[in-house]
Amino acid sequence: MKKAIRIIVASEVIITTTSLISFTFYINLQVAFLSSLFVILGSSYAYRKMINNQIDSKSYEDKRDILDDIEDPHGLYDDEPINNAPVEELDLKQIVKEEKAKIKTLSVDSMKHGVRGASSLLRLVPYLFLVLGFIALVNNELLNIAIYLPSLLLGIIVGSITSKELFTEA
Repeated sequence: MKKAIRIIVASEVIITTTSLISFTFYINLQVAFLSSLFVILGSSYAYRKMINNQIDSKSYEDKRDILDDIEDPHGLYDDEPINNAPVEELDLKQIVKEEKAKIKTLSVDSMKHGVRGASSLLRLVPYLFLVLGFIALVNNELLNIAIYLPSLLLGIIVGSITSKELFTEA
């Protein structure tokens, strides 16, 4: 945690010294850096919180390999047999009903889970800061894209390093 705070403080000291170059350079760097830093930190924290909640509630399920999902998204070619009965004794209607029940459909619960993750305040507030900061720079005729865009990258790098330090469990 101390290392993460040192990284953020060192970044802010360097950014503050750019005010000696020009105010436009400083304000573009500061707004872009803080915007992307907050987005990365907020998203990392919200993701960690969501994963911990799923683990605590035991609502996760065994996931198949990514390649298996791509090649066989409905599990049609799984090795496990449907049942061990001879072909003449298979109840195809029952088998179709069982397979349809396994397919996940769009439900209110799945939508609620997706909306809850996407509408987390920890994710929305940083994006709001990003948009409002950009609009403020444009309205005050201070926006310099040549400074703003690389500064976003700087914030992403510092944010990802910091989030690894803050949100990984020892």
